[in-house]
Amino acid sequence: MKSSWSKSIPLVIAGVLLLLTSLLACISVDFFERQERMTYDWRVRLALHFSAPVYPGLGFAQIDDETIATVKNGSLGYGFGLYWPRQVYGRLINELQQQGAEVVALDVLFGELREDHKGVRLVDGSYMDSDAYFAAEMRRAGNVLLAVTTNLTPPELFTSAAAGLGDISTDRDSDGILRRARAFTWHRVWHPLLRALETKPGAHANLRHARIESLAGQRKLLVPLENASGEVVEIPLDDQNNFTITPSADAPDQGRQQAPAFTMERIWHMGICLAAWHLKLDLTNAVVDLEHGRITLNGPDRMQRTIPVDREGYFYVDWVLRPDDPRLTSEPVHKLLREQRARALGAPVDPPVRWRDKLVVVGSSALGNDLTDLGATPLDKSTLLVSKHWNVANSVITGRFIRTASAPQKVGLIILLGGLTTFVTTKFRIGRGLIAVLALAVTYVLVSLALFVQARIWLPLFLPLVGAVAVNYGLQIAYRALFEQREQRRVKGIFSKVVSPNVTKELLGRKSLSLSGERVAVTVLFADVRGFTELTDTREAAAADYIQRHHLEDEQADSLHNESAREILHTVNSYLAIVADIVKKHDGTLDKYIGDCVMAFWGAPTAQPDHATICVRAAIEAQRAIQTFNASRQEENRQIETANAARVADGLPPRPFLPVLTLGTGINTGMVTVGLMGSNAHILNYTIFGREVNLASRLESVSGHGRIVIGEGTYQALLQKEPELAAACIELEPARLKGFQKPVRNFEVRW
Repeated sequence: MKSSWSKSIPLVIAGVLLLLTSLLACISVDFFERQERMTYDWRVRLALHFSAPVYPGLGFAQIDDETIATVKNGSLGYGFGLYWPRQVYGRLINELQQQGAEVVALDVLFGELREDHKGVRLVDGSYMDSDAYFAAEMRRAGNVLLAVTTNLTPPELFTSAAAGLGDISTDRDSDGILRRARAFTWHRVWHPLLRALETKPGAHANLRHARIESLAGQRKLLVPLENASGEVVEIPLDDQNNFTITPSADAPDQGRQQAPAFTMERIWHMGICLAAWHLKLDLTNAVVDLEHGRITLNGPDRMQRTIPVDREGYFYVDWVLRPDDPRLTSEPVHKLLREQRARALGAPVDPPVRWRDKLVVVGSSALGNDLTDLGATPLDKSTLLVSKHWNVANSVITGRFIRTASAPQKVGLIILLGGLTTFVTTKFRIGRGLIAVLALAVTYVLVSLALFVQARIWLPLFLPLVGAVAVNYGLQIAYRALFEQREQRRVKGIFSKVVSPNVTKELLGRKSLSLSGERVAVTVLFADVRGFTELTDTREAAAADYIQRHHLEDEQADSLHNESAREILHTVNSYLAIVADIVKKHDGTLDKYIGDCVMAFWGAPTAQPDHATICVRAAIEAQRAIQTFNASRQEENRQIETANAARVADGLPPRPFLPVLTLGTGINTGMVTVGLMGSNAHILNYTIFGREVNLASRLESVSGHGRIVIGEGTYQALLQKEPELAAACIELEPARLKGFQKPVRNFEVRW
């Protein structure tokens, strides 16, 4: 018996491992996070094969290579190189507004104003600066969202004309793959007086590179000037970042005033801005609760969208729409520009309007130039990154977000999987336990996939499967191999070849097992292959005759004798194997082969109350199996006979016929001595001996061909356990058997 401490060792192993795995799940370890993110990418790609809700009003106006070539070759009435003046975007906005687009999001960054860009000649003949024309078209459309990043904000001329600003920053994970987006970023909104420095003649301050430093105990705002001298404007600030406004000469009586140099404003992700425009969500009064991982956006009629985020405001993008998805309205920009030109010239526009009520994202799909906007995402190693905007917008519009498991949920899953793994590993045999653990892992994977595909719930896979299941299972098996399996390996080595797998499992499952000698009631069977001696003599004689007639040399003669011996051995083994397989099939113990005879018994090493019945039925099945086997051999012999006629005609020696043998069986039931015989240093065999064993052997010797003869002990057991089978038996004349003084009652089982 195991000690209580040894029984608790598997639980201690599992507890320590699950604690470590849970700690790893709760802290940020880049290696494990990378592995888990790989499982996320796999789920995203798999989910593409299943339908998901998609808002049909999303569109992509793409600046492709053909668009760049078309704008350059002058076929639109103007020609510009790769870096277009802003008037081109103004024309694009004009056409999309004419076609009824609901909102236009420009995934294009506009830095400083470009007075050097060529302007636009208007219909009335007047001339407008390119930047001014762009701003005018945005103001007229009233539905344009401009792109910003943490490092770049468009000039005041553009931001004041746009309907809103959307952040297009790309924040990749540590492995370089874009999976997440930040719901919003904080941007400085400069005081108008400071903003005016950007357009002040001779100054052109660069507020994007402004910084706050403490110089000689005084906080100062340092604003670099965009000139060759690299001058910096220093503006004193107080602790609240206020600066002093000096009264102008026109109003000296106003006095000096303090005003904040800047305020911080949230700029929402471009995709969120698109969805908010469509759903009329209130971004200004959004409820941001990063501590509890949610951002709540409210809309009309109690509409609400809650975005699950981490403590830094990131959320996972639900990648359901590729750029080539047929559900996404898509058209090259040069076609829109061509339609805009035709409309301006009064020509009919063909094809008809297709952008009505669409949420349009304008971005680049060009390759091989500065406009290339490709990167790795869960969808592909090379994805148009502009696609993140409409995927985010679709997620907000449909209310379908990627929801990750919380730390307590991760720990709970690890404990659940680890506990189940420990249970099945310690309670089941190794083979069955492995199957159960694999089934557990597969079930968990399938459930995780189903939850992701159907509800976008992301359950962790890597740590639960590797730590709580795989490593846990390996350690449990290692423990069992080191401390529990020694005795089981010894028992299995003894019995695996002589009893059925069912008996072996039962033996190995016992808490204690005695293999020393003991008296038990068993039923013993001897089954002898009849005709083996005659077959050997016949084949040997035939071989000798062939050698003499063909005057074979010694080496050739030995080869022929060896071949004949191999055929004889193969034949008898074929018959013995049939009997042995049936013995093991009926959970009997295969004791030994005695020449061409099989010895087996039932009732040990595992108790079998109906061992006599089982043995007799096994003997019946063996006779029937031999009969079937003989029928197949006789059919082969008929084919050989036909083939031999052709061989003789061709001058070839005929093939020998397959021998057809029979089986004689003797069975007896009674008390015997059973146990291991031999020594560990030599042969160790689990066997039985005694009078009843000898009687079964003698009954086999008088059974003849194809008959089953049983002793009185077996017959009495049949009467008690299965009277119908006993009724089918015929009592024979009492037999005088060698070693027995009195005649022995015996019965034939009709099969």
